[in-house]
Amino acid sequence: MGDNLEVRTEVQLNLMTAGYCTHREWLTIQGGSFGSVRFPAMFAYIEHPRLGTVLFDTGYSERFFQATSAFPAKLYRWTTPVYICEEETAAHQLRALGVPPERVQKIILSHFHADHIGGVRDFPNAEFYYLRTAYRPLQDMSTFRATKAGFLPELLPDRFGERSRPIEETCSKISLNEGYAPFTEGYDLFGDGSVIGIDVSGHAPGQLGLLLRATGQEYFLCADAAWSTTAYASHRLPKPIVKWIKADWRQYKDNLHRLHVLHRQRPELRIIPTHCREAEQRYVLGSEIKGDARRG
Repeated sequence: MGDNLEVRTEVQLNLMTAGYCTHREWLTIQGGSFGSVRFPAMFAYIEHPRLGTVLFDTGYSERFFQATSAFPAKLYRWTTPVYICEEETAAHQLRALGVPPERVQKIILSHFHADHIGGVRDFPNAEFYYLRTAYRPLQDMSTFRATKAGFLPELLPDRFGERSRPIEETCSKISLNEGYAPFTEGYDLFGDGSVIGIDVSGHAPGQLGLLLRATGQEYFLCADAAWSTTAYASHRLPKPIVKWIKADWRQYKDNLHRLHVLHRQRPELRIIPTHCREAEQRYVLGSEIKGDARRG
């Protein structure tokens, strides 16, 4: 393991939304309303100074509906209603920014739930970076167990294994400097300190978050380690019944606590959960990230 490292190479960052699902808020956070609320499926479009376009997840695509058209996968659609159209997909939005899907060379996957891998088939030349511990448990699952785990294998592209670059085998493990405590280690994904992967398992096995710097500001894209900014800022867990869909409840609680501590110690660090409506309003709809891809 290398010397203590901080994020040191700046990238351009653009946060976008590819569809959303709805769920009862009271299940997802203590004190939430009984109403059904919208959970955006955000993804990140990153422009790296050397590698070009990099994506972090892809959100949903319309393939979700085909993949959940029969039992038992249809249970996924019933319990978590999804809304997505072609114009909202990652590929369509990138084309509108002048980035053909064929140009995307690298996609980092936080984990393998359908709201994170729904659009990966649209990027035929991409290599996939993920923690092997995120994918290995899914490979031999029955259809029912895979559905319970939120995994729809039909969403993955052909030759997925050949195009995979498991992070544990291809990236250097590093120690982080004390400014990121209680997170102490990660992976230097591209060997230049630009994008640092952090294991935030619990919601899913091998779930990956990203530390990066854009326009002088540091960001921690924490995937589903929290479902909202309120959850980590006020340290509010989901209802206990949610244990049923968490891969490891103890890990989930531990990493939510770590996010809470990091936020208290580093309030200037922008911690962004994938499904946070407040974050979507601020960074996607409000375009608060200055100097983003829309300016290019």
